[in-house]
Amino acid sequence: MRASVRRAMRIDGESFDYFSLCAFEKSNPGVRIARLPYCIRILLENLLRHCDGEAVTVQAVLGVARAPDAAAPDEVPYHPSRVVMPDSSGGPLLVDLAAMRDAVAARGLDPSLVNPVIPVQMVVDHSALTEFAGTPDALSKNLEAEFRLNAERFALVRWAQQAFERFRVVPPGNGILHQINLEFLAEVVACRSGVLFPDSLVGMDSHTPMVNGLGLFGWGVGGVEAGSALLGEPITMRLPRVVGCRLVGKLRAGVTATDAVLTVTQRMRRHGVVGKFVEFHGEGLDNLSVPDRATIANMTPEYGATLGYFPIDAQTVAYLRATGRSEAQCRRVEQYAREQRLWREEVPEFDEELEIDMAQVEPCLSGPQRPEERVPLGEVPQSFSAAFPKAQGSHEVDGLGNGDVVIAAITSCTNTSNPSVMIAAGLLARNAVARGLRAKPWVKTSLAPGSLRVAEYLSKAGLIAPLEALGFHVVGFGCMTCMGSSGPLDPTIERQIREGDLTVATVLSGNRNFEARVHLLARANYLASPPLVVAYAIAGSVLADVSTRALGVDKEGKPVCLADIWPSDEEVSQVARQVIEPALFTAGYLHVDRGSDAWEQLAKGKGSTFSWVEDSTYIKPPPYVDAKGPSGSLSAARTLVMLGDNVTTDHITPVGTTYADSEVGKYLRALGVVPADFNTLSSRRANPEVVARTTYANVRLKNELVPGKEGEFTRHFPSGQVMAVYEAAEQYRLEGVPLVVIAGSNYGAGSSRDTAAKGVRLLGVRAVIAESFERIHRSNLVCMGVLPLEFMLGESRKTLGLTGTETFSIAEELVAIAPRAEVQLRIEREDGSIALTTLRVRIDTQRECNWFRRGGVMPYFIDKLSKGVYE
Repeated sequence: MRASVRRAMRIDGESFDYFSLCAFEKSNPGVRIARLPYCIRILLENLLRHCDGEAVTVQAVLGVARAPDAAAPDEVPYHPSRVVMPDSSGGPLLVDLAAMRDAVAARGLDPSLVNPVIPVQMVVDHSALTEFAGTPDALSKNLEAEFRLNAERFALVRWAQQAFERFRVVPPGNGILHQINLEFLAEVVACRSGVLFPDSLVGMDSHTPMVNGLGLFGWGVGGVEAGSALLGEPITMRLPRVVGCRLVGKLRAGVTATDAVLTVTQRMRRHGVVGKFVEFHGEGLDNLSVPDRATIANMTPEYGATLGYFPIDAQTVAYLRATGRSEAQCRRVEQYAREQRLWREEVPEFDEELEIDMAQVEPCLSGPQRPEERVPLGEVPQSFSAAFPKAQGSHEVDGLGNGDVVIAAITSCTNTSNPSVMIAAGLLARNAVARGLRAKPWVKTSLAPGSLRVAEYLSKAGLIAPLEALGFHVVGFGCMTCMGSSGPLDPTIERQIREGDLTVATVLSGNRNFEARVHLLARANYLASPPLVVAYAIAGSVLADVSTRALGVDKEGKPVCLADIWPSDEEVSQVARQVIEPALFTAGYLHVDRGSDAWEQLAKGKGSTFSWVEDSTYIKPPPYVDAKGPSGSLSAARTLVMLGDNVTTDHITPVGTTYADSEVGKYLRALGVVPADFNTLSSRRANPEVVARTTYANVRLKNELVPGKEGEFTRHFPSGQVMAVYEAAEQYRLEGVPLVVIAGSNYGAGSSRDTAAKGVRLLGVRAVIAESFERIHRSNLVCMGVLPLEFMLGESRKTLGLTGTETFSIAEELVAIAPRAEVQLRIEREDGSIALTTLRVRIDTQRECNWFRRGGVMPYFIDKLSKGVYE
């Protein structure tokens, strides 16, 4: 099939080959490309290009092309052209790969067989802490601390640079993976060996779809699944439903792209797009720049979809030119997209549709606990009061009160990729400073641009100085406050919060505001546009209605309202035109692979296998790399934890501060690590001892086995003793008791981190039984050899009256379970009575079954390598 649709294309006098969708349509009756959403067209090209009759069959290609008229294939094997990763999830993957090399060598094979077969791009962007903020030397001090605390992790990366082929590293201090991908790495149309094809990827960060705003096909996966992709395995899936989101109208004056994305997130959650592809279309796209589109696409995991796709069009090419891509590349993108019918010029057919009028979007925030909790700007005080009814009145300690903002951070890839909101923040700061306004003294302020380019154009516009005057000094170029690396608060502020049991707030321009994510002491967290972050730093409280109430008084004692200092859209656009030009990007990214002196001085390491440091508290070889698969059935399993709805991967494995008296803290202190050097939990993901102790250890976790108690606690049965989750899991292990986790709907929402699945496996959990799963976490569980099971529609832990005292059994041999099969769960209650219910196996494809039967992706791949050599 591949040979029959291979065609030639000439661009600027140069000849290229490509796999023609039009030729495929002509030779296959029943195929109508015009009906297919653009994202499905890209998937179809990917299948055509890899169709070999084995990994990708003709039937699979035709099934996708003829859907929905024909039955969709059971499995769609997608081969991404590259893998991208931050260091937070990339570091653990490198440890997995290093351990796989050891396992392969132990079988007498060449360890270099474990090697990427497609390009892998790592950006070291998650290791910086906002330890220092609000001072001119905050950036240099944070960088110094970053290298001191992460020397072992960086040494692993330096070893990998010389050990693996096709592995590229962007050193720390350059920016966030997704913004660098958007501004520099993304090709849109790639060329390998003279063949043109759509640039596609998977990324080990849930916000990978941000690059969908540039017309790229790709999404976030866990590190284990990404590891299988870079080793040559396809990403298998069932063909998703595609939701067509028609955008109409134009944002009104004073309404930001952030307001739009928070509105889209709320609408998508209400519609229900979990696990689906979303493709945007309609005349409203003509009014959205690529940065605006990327802002919307970045929040794809927040609304639960797999893709948030914007087709290639004139805005795409304009952005490529604006960011310094070559003229040859720009022409290649346009000509290829037009000839392949990937250029946005027709409206395809969708499985579902909804419409959003951009003219109806209003200034807003989201919070105080979920990204989809959109709140009109004037209703923020009421949203706080409704969420925290006990936190009413002044309830002040030394001046600090409920609702006070203790962190105001311009951070994360959601907004820092977008010049319109970043320049607006700078202009608002300039106007505020000119009127004599200042941030409140109890607010920790910080600015973490998504790339060096942002700081450069803000500086060129003269906007860094007014931001600094309000305390928004640059603290780093990475993912910081949004992912829990917010650093400490002033000790006096922390004391006041604890002594008064205050409910304080954070306001950040990020994408995640889950409980205990931003800072352990902040129960209320709001997402906002960068200019509104500045406004709340000045107001100092979310109980202040900044839409009507004065932010402060000027030098003459006159009240200053938000409308008085809000910059016009025209001024924002004028400044952007003056300071943003292609040379900013071409010069800025010329030496992006070269790190600071501190980075270049790090030893690269030698050899094809990694030299483990026995007493390392950061990096240890994991025990699951060559683990055995399931044997027998599930018999008399106990419940480790029982959880409600919307449990996120932050609840399962938190990323932020380590408490000294937590199980992780005890472990580190026993090894001689002082609390000042604990670093974040995410920084120690490559140590399975830490991961096991971190799992189900969020300080806000509500485990129904210990009602009224929050944190890393559970109840051991049959003793009934309350203890730490890790301690209980160890006790069950000694007793030889298998474990399950019981949960509600939307289990595993949030970040793509495979650590959450690894931790569950390390605790000895054999199966997770939930009402529904978020896509990435379900896949991660399978990749780690943990069985995801769903209650049938209408059933739950509540309808079955589960209390956690029961034992659970499944008679079927686990190794023989088929994709999406039904199994019977036998429930034996404490009084000896028996109940039976049916569960759906959420192993969705045969390839996933193969992984599960072998004990996970890594053991499966090691076996595959061994058989390939010996057969």
